[in-house]
Amino acid sequence: MDQSASFRSRLTQINENNFEDIALEVFKFQSSENAVYARFLELTGISPEEIKSVIDIPFLPIRFFKSYELKSGVWQSEKIFRSSGTSATGFSYHHVRSQEFYLTHATRNYENQFGALEGTCFVAILPSYTERNDASLAAMADCFIKRTRTSGSGFFHNDPVRLRDVIDSALSAGLSVMILGVTFALLDLVRAGFDFTGVRIMETGGMKGRGREIIREELHGILRESNPLEVCSEYGMTELLSQAYARSGSTFRPGELMRIQIREINDNRASAQPGTTGVLNIIDLANLDTCSFIETQDLGRQTHEGFEVLGRLDHSDLRGCSLMTL
Repeated sequence: MDQSASFRSRLTQINENNFEDIALEVFKFQSSENAVYARFLELTGISPEEIKSVIDIPFLPIRFFKSYELKSGVWQSEKIFRSSGTSATGFSYHHVRSQEFYLTHATRNYENQFGALEGTCFVAILPSYTERNDASLAAMADCFIKRTRTSGSGFFHNDPVRLRDVIDSALSAGLSVMILGVTFALLDLVRAGFDFTGVRIMETGGMKGRGREIIREELHGILRESNPLEVCSEYGMTELLSQAYARSGSTFRPGELMRIQIREINDNRASAQPGTTGVLNIIDLANLDTCSFIETQDLGRQTHEGFEVLGRLDHSDLRGCSLMTL
């Protein structure tokens, strides 16, 4: 069994007591087996042997996914996910060793927070993502749809009459309904007078240049006018294989393989004071085969229950699923 496979089996048993120990082992592995990350550490004058705590681990700027093929170890890419950026800002590419691992992990993250997918109705409204075959969000949604094993689950776009029929049929059958959608598509439905009564809505952010960017609080207010049971948010990106979710509020709860560190805006080696705004850095052990220690360029604040996303650093690229601020 190679070292990566050994780590992967241990990740299924991760908990609060062993997370830091495993994260440190993953850091040692990636600092030696990921050539890009190793070079980054070298150029910043940091020796991996100096790192004794996760708080001291350096985070790789997320923009490196645009310029380099990030891999820890030698393996063939089963899938390459591409970000929803623009040709002007450049695209990020995430090489995936096992798409099954990604989808299984994403399913577990979702079900840990929202319950079993099987026997529910899951609807995805993701125009511009479903038109591609390299979008991690669309792959995740497709997996969720199949896992529900219900005939009403599926992708929808520009067919509000059929969408409402599916919702009504599911509710009549006693099924719960979750609608996952990008911001601009959900707003289009609301502006057309669509009635979301009886469903949960999960927005993923993203106006894709189809209107002004709005703050999450404003978006949720608009969506609530259409009478959903709940308005939730998903925090995810091409460069991470884990997701975080917020239910009926602004606090995201990270997936089981994620941990959040807030660093000072002007000194990424220094932790921000509790409750203050800083750069959102993420440990994502699901990124075992690439790099698990990512500086996102999002601004955030840690809370007792998770974290809040407060915007983007000045001069950083707007990212597809995380364009909104609070």
